[in-house]
Amino acid sequence: MNNTAIIEIHNLTKYYGTLLAVNNISFEVKEGEFFGFLGPNGAGKTTTIRILTGIIKADSGSAFIKGFSAGSINAKQLSGVLPEMANAYTDLSGWDNLILMADLYGIPANKAKNRSEQLLESLGLLERKNSLVNTYSKGMKQRLILSMALISDPLVIFLDEPTSGLDVQSARMINTMLRNLNDQGKTIFLTTHDMDEANQLCDRVSIINKGKILAIDAPQKLRMAISSRHSVEVSFSDLISSEGLKQLPFVNEVRKTGDKYRLYGDSPGELVTQIVNYSSTLGLHIISLNILSPSLEDAFVALTEKEEHHV
Repeated sequence: MNNTAIIEIHNLTKYYGTLLAVNNISFEVKEGEFFGFLGPNGAGKTTTIRILTGIIKADSGSAFIKGFSAGSINAKQLSGVLPEMANAYTDLSGWDNLILMADLYGIPANKAKNRSEQLLESLGLLERKNSLVNTYSKGMKQRLILSMALISDPLVIFLDEPTSGLDVQSARMINTMLRNLNDQGKTIFLTTHDMDEANQLCDRVSIINKGKILAIDAPQKLRMAISSRHSVEVSFSDLISSEGLKQLPFVNEVRKTGDKYRLYGDSPGELVTQIVNYSSTLGLHIISLNILSPSLEDAFVALTEKEEHHV
């Protein structure tokens, strides 16, 4: 990654009727960066991607891909796109879908064949390349559509929720492919609801809510900016009610996640002491006890909740 901006957005605004979907946003994405664009449903993520990829036009402001106006032929030729609601031709084979896409990009036949084989092999689809897409699972279809987005060997890749609803194997395969592409110098612009995915993949993330950018920074820096969200995670050998934990000193909040309890407070060391004393008093056996730093999800929740309170 270098410091040259490959995606530039200046004062971008988009209305749908009276609904302000994107509210005067400005930011840059560096060449070779893995950039995450996070926000709740209706925050403006998909609208922004649609403007950047030329599907819709902004009402005001400007956007550029490597100096070319977003939506122009030059910008589109540099970009690969995996939309949220993408689909392939289900009455064609996976191979035919890829060759058709290559033909649309004007890729020579030999190059198209070699590139298609490489993509299908890397995404675990080569053995099923001649099967009709209507016989593919959801994960296989999504991997094929990613292959179609990559057939032109784009410089910038836009992905809207690429692993949403997928099985673990397909999601891992897609994320491994994205890491490899980024290692090769490709710029990736990713929207996702999966905070753990964003934390693992992205160099920087932007958090958008109600059309406005709330923060842009490295995931670790965003996490550390909310020290009040430090927590202690504990699991006991017996099922207990969380009500007793909520009454302990230094506890601001308790959340049950599976067989574990997560206690939030400003002094995690004090929380540990309180939990140990509590378990000893009740004769509980502690299976695990860990102090956790804030997660990207914690940062996301804190920022969006703060914005809600300002409205």
